[in-house]
Amino acid sequence: MRPSVSSRWSDLRLRVASAAVLLPVALACLFAGGVAWLALVLAATVALLWEWWRLWRLKPGPIPALTLLAGWFYMILGAGSLYWLRSDPVAGLIDVLFLLVVVWSSDIGAYVAGRLIGGPKLAPAISPGKTWSGAAGGLLCAMLIGWLVSRALAPGPISHALIVGAGLSVASQLGDLLESALKRHFGVKDSSRLIPGHGGVFDRLDGVLAAGPVAVLLAAILGPGVELWR
Repeated sequence: MRPSVSSRWSDLRLRVASAAVLLPVALACLFAGGVAWLALVLAATVALLWEWWRLWRLKPGPIPALTLLAGWFYMILGAGSLYWLRSDPVAGLIDVLFLLVVVWSSDIGAYVAGRLIGGPKLAPAISPGKTWSGAAGGLLCAMLIGWLVSRALAPGPISHALIVGAGLSVASQLGDLLESALKRHFGVKDSSRLIPGHGGVFDRLDGVLAAGPVAVLLAAILGPGVELWR
């Protein structure tokens, strides 16, 4: 039986309210850079490490120390990539903006398309709520918004912006699926309840943690001072 319209959108108001509080803080720290951005990244990292420890305690696995450290490494790598990317004095700010906007656009596009269109499940064994229409909607939205943002910040080849936007969207959605698989393994709905409407910090940054290292790799290949879509 298909969910009613009200149930499909029941969490939207709380999600928007939380985003309205957190987004200005995150953007203020991003634009300020330096100590402010480092403090935000460190705070997020500490929260992520705590959430992973909290999940890991539920099922430590056959090699407990290895699974704990593997999760911590993944989270430190993803969060650290945001600080490294921002450290470029020329392209750092707009590269992180581009990354975040693409990931957010992918999340929003998938959320809206999945609830409006529905259809076949993307990975029912991992995340029953995700659909192919949501994945496609997230991909198209990330490509479009990524291109528009690149044109506004530092115009470059359209094809490059679309390709990079698509790649970051795919990485983001894979990160989302990975977190869904982990939550299913641990038998929880959210990584924590730190953020009303969003669950935990891991729930909110799952896509960024996966897409961030991809952006860093691309930035390293392009060289200092070069935007990701050049």
